Amino acid sequence: MTGDLFAGLARDPSVERITEGALLLRAFVSEEEAAQLMAGIETVLAASPLRHMQTPGGFRMSVAMSNCGRFGWVTDRRGYRYQSLDPLAERDWPPMPDAFMALAVRAAETAGFAGFDPDACLVNRYDPGARMSLHQDKNEQDMAQPIVSVSLGLPATFLFGGMARTDKPQRMRLESGDVVVWGGAARLAFHGIDTLRDGEHALTGRCRYNLTFRRAR
Repeated sequence: MTGDLFAGLARDPSVERITEGALLLRAFVSEEEAAQLMAGIETVLAASPLRHMQTPGGFRMSVAMSNCGRFGWVTDRRGYRYQSLDPLAERDWPPMPDAFMALAVRAAETAGFAGFDPDACLVNRYDPGARMSLHQDKNEQDMAQPIVSVSLGLPATFLFGGMARTDKPQRMRLESGDVVVWGGAARLAFHGIDTLRDGEHALTGRCRYNLTFRRAR
């Protein structure tokens, strides 16, 4: 991504620059696309249901998770990793819906990351009270590929920090249809989601879905 391209994007009122290598694309997902994504989520979860995974330290995650694509991100007592088999269903993760792939590629390209080829999509459901502590996405083999994160449903407060956990994070409100893309200098930035407040959304009801696209292998 060139500096000139980034500067041009940052002048678009629907694009917010978070830091070098990270953009927030406001209202990037149309209502029609959002409906297609929700239909895709239902298909994915019918094959690989949501579950509350356990961290290596033995803590139950408050966010319910599943995956689609060639690889899925999992955590348990053995650690954080990607694997091709769903340990709950004991079969391959469901394929990534076409609508998922098309949106992820378009968002990455809009943010200046052409050629994004995700092989994993983490599906997270946040119910009121759920949160995601600050963390880095560093289990992927190809750090040259960006991360694309799509918000659907209830609004949430996104935390985007620096390269150290102790760096004070920026706080920004994510609405349904917003997409965050980060890579390059920001690829290993710490990020998370603050505790989700209760509410009701026409698209998802009393919860928030997040789709995180990555190139795992």
